Amino acid sequence: MSLTKSPQVAARGARSPRAGRPGLVAGRSARAAGLLVAALLLLAVLVLSLAVGAKPLSVADAWNGLFHRDSGSYTVVHQMRLPRTLLGLVAGIALGLAGAVMQALTRNPLADPGLLGINAGAAAAVVSAISFLGVASFTGFVWFAFAGAGAVAVLLYVVGGGRGATPARLALAGSALNAALYSYVNAVQLLDTASLDRMRFWTVGSLGAAQSYTVVRVAPFVAVGLVLALALARPLNAMAMGEDAARALGARPGRARVVAIVTVTLLCGAATAACGPIIFVGLMVPHLVRALTGPDLRWLLPYCAVLSPALVLAADVLGRVVVRPSELQVGIVMVVAGGPVFLYFVRRPRALGTRRRTRGEAAAS
Repeated sequence: MSLTKSPQVAARGARSPRAGRPGLVAGRSARAAGLLVAALLLLAVLVLSLAVGAKPLSVADAWNGLFHRDSGSYTVVHQMRLPRTLLGLVAGIALGLAGAVMQALTRNPLADPGLLGINAGAAAAVVSAISFLGVASFTGFVWFAFAGAGAVAVLLYVVGGGRGATPARLALAGSALNAALYSYVNAVQLLDTASLDRMRFWTVGSLGAAQSYTVVRVAPFVAVGLVLALALARPLNAMAMGEDAARALGARPGRARVVAIVTVTLLCGAATAACGPIIFVGLMVPHLVRALTGPDLRWLLPYCAVLSPALVLAADVLGRVVVRPSELQVGIVMVVAGGPVFLYFVRRPRALGTRRRTRGEAAAS
């Protein structure tokens, strides 16, 4: 038997694990370039949000109004457009990240804070605070929103089966909780006409009442949620293979679940307290991003943090334009746009598929 390797065998044997590195680097470069393009898209939507409204402004007028106090558009930009734009930015980041974390945690491609009742829990708690306790400020809203979102997140996990939860059980439990909580919200609104006007625009999801202090107070909660979500990327990547494989790779599924529930509670509670329940953002954006980046959460989460606020602000701008001089609330626009997308995902299961990662892919994470 000859011990000499053929040229083909030698070539194959010469391929070390590093042989795949150029392709990996190219993939990372493409994803980084895509993230830059997404950031530029977000910047363009931010400019549109400052320029479009009942009084249209040119880009130059919006720029001057943003940075020059003596500009004729300074008051419009700073008192009306800028707080609204910043709130849409912060709320979009929160909702997109919450949806991505929930989909990864539950392995349910239809998981969304709005569809599984998390936003409804926050809304029910806030409406109760408005009607029964007379709470009328964001400072009061936010703690009730956290309590409601957290309670529903835990209840959803328990009712859905805990560790044995399946996507179908979670979807059914979330739908039931969502329907029950919104029925309660509607009942409170009908019975308490004095509070109806205060709740009316808030419950459909609106950026129209944004104030600078609202953005300042909600931003720290979203920032903490953002950090926690990014820290969950590796554990959730490993958990996509199954709990036994995740433990073998050094992840702690129990702790990751707790952190994920805290993260979703912070993000959904803050966003809902600030601008009301806005649905479909956390459903649509992760699916769009997954088609671009694959299931790796180290890339999926940053993309969601950039594209979700772009979607929210684009919906808000569209709502200002279609019925001018009046406007549609961003929550209504998202329902109109998100409904067909949701039906598309339901009717085409392959579009929902998030493939299970191999042990090698998770180890590379």
